[in-house]
Amino acid sequence: MGKINSQFDLNGKVAIVTGSSKGIGKSIARGLAENGAEVVVSSRKQEAVDLVAEEFKADGLKAVGIQCHIGDSEQRKTLISKTIELYGRIDILVNNAAINPYYGPLEGSDEAVFDKIMEVNVKAPWILSNLALPHMKEKGGGSIINIASVEGLRPGFGLGLYSATKSALIMLTKNQAKEWGQYGVRANVLCPGLIKTKFSEGLWTDEKLVSGLKKALPLNRIAAPDEMAGIVMLLASDAGSYMTGGVFVADGGYMISG
Repeated sequence: MGKINSQFDLNGKVAIVTGSSKGIGKSIARGLAENGAEVVVSSRKQEAVDLVAEEFKADGLKAVGIQCHIGDSEQRKTLISKTIELYGRIDILVNNAAINPYYGPLEGSDEAVFDKIMEVNVKAPWILSNLALPHMKEKGGGSIINIASVEGLRPGFGLGLYSATKSALIMLTKNQAKEWGQYGVRANVLCPGLIKTKFSEGLWTDEKLVSGLKKALPLNRIAAPDEMAGIVMLLASDAGSYMTGGVFVADGGYMISG
């Protein structure tokens, strides 16, 4: 094994990935586990996370499932405390869980939807990171990776509230990086383009929309969830030890398309 390979080695590290029972989150969790990390698979239903953890363990990986609805204050605390109880440390936190309960014009939504989407997409990553921070400080460092979206960088149609939350998450990440670098804690944000997951099914099953989008994308295709895992491995490991406050896009060229 060459020196660069060993920099990606996560043996002895503990990683929490929210929203990791399926889609991008599951791919990220598997990648971290394949690189040696003890991975906490987390989402709203215990059965769902147990299933994924068992699947990983059957492949010789180290994983445990801890249920957490990140919009719930008590469950957020429990996710962190249970992880510490089990492993005694948190080295990597991937804030991946998000919702988009509304598709349509800004003025067509209501306050309850606004509050809910802000609670899950912005407040929860802020609080979970705050809860993980003391444990990262104690070990002399850590890596926070927030999953935003290209929608947080460039306005689209019908996703205005979602875009606003992702834009807020990008700025939150930059502030985390600026304030917490002194503790050896790095914070970076990944902005995926359109990925073929259950979450975005309403978009990628729209043939007209997809055909227009693919024509506009330099890579001419929609991504698979596994294509987001690689950059997270870099940001989570010593291979990315000098990377903090970065905004990384994995979007097939969406940001440079016309």
